Amino acid sequence: EGTALGAPASISLYNKDEAQAKAAIEAGLAELARLESIFSVYRADTTLATLNREGRVENVAPEFIEMLGHALTLAEKSGGIYDPTIQPLWQTYFRHFISANPDPNGPAEAEIEAARKLVDWRQVEVNAQTRSVAFARPGMGLTLNSGAQGYITDRVAEVLKGYGFSQMIVDMCEPRALDAKPDGSAWKIGIANPANPQQALTEIDVVNKCVSTSGGYGTLFDEAGKFTHLIDPRTGKTAPALLGVSVVASTATVADGLSAAMLLTDADKRQSLLRAMGGELALFVTPAGVVSRVEA
Repeated sequence: EGTALGAPASISLYNKDEAQAKAAIEAGLAELARLESIFSVYRADTTLATLNREGRVENVAPEFIEMLGHALTLAEKSGGIYDPTIQPLWQTYFRHFISANPDPNGPAEAEIEAARKLVDWRQVEVNAQTRSVAFARPGMGLTLNSGAQGYITDRVAEVLKGYGFSQMIVDMCEPRALDAKPDGSAWKIGIANPANPQQALTEIDVVNKCVSTSGGYGTLFDEAGKFTHLIDPRTGKTAPALLGVSVVASTATVADGLSAAMLLTDADKRQSLLRAMGGELALFVTPAGVVSRVEA
């Protein structure tokens, strides 16, 4: 157990050889550390932080190009409802609420609108051949937190599989279950109550699948819970705190990001987006229980 990209993370393995398990976990944690040095927005020395600071990065790791490509595809398929360049808006809310005596009504409309004009996934220039990434406009910023956690989960799972493990659950903030438990039963993933995330409203059986959950309750900017970390790029407003969505997919890379996008997507477009990105199931919940189920 530990943290990955600032959130709780864990690995659970079933094996009779403790030394083999420890070696596998050490290799998995080394891969986690390597990928955090690329994707973390919380450190100044990462590829992502350098891009946000300088507006351009050269000769980046292939993993950065791959993950960013997936994020930009999701942005395109969702019509920009999911936008990895949302960082200027996030920073606007963050700066406002950490200031002395912040207005409880949030940042001024002019501040939100100014930041919103810097949000546009189409202004990210990617050259896969030279492995360079640049912003078309100064002041832009990128976050891959809704996506990179799933990507890291998949990569760590592949490392563990390379050590011969098949019965495990890898949770680098997005749980991915591989094979069944030793007794043949499925792994059980709880679906959190938005009003009390430590409580599960329901649970689903998972084998060789990932479940990614997004909800405004994950990070609140204010004590009243009026402003959340999930921001709609169309309006600059934040998603409601008491709504959550869990997406089931074959990989964590697919499920993560898609769950955030589904939370903001209009109800009549949810199924088409789920299908377009390779998701299998989405469960939308409120504190009252499961409110809707969308299948691809």
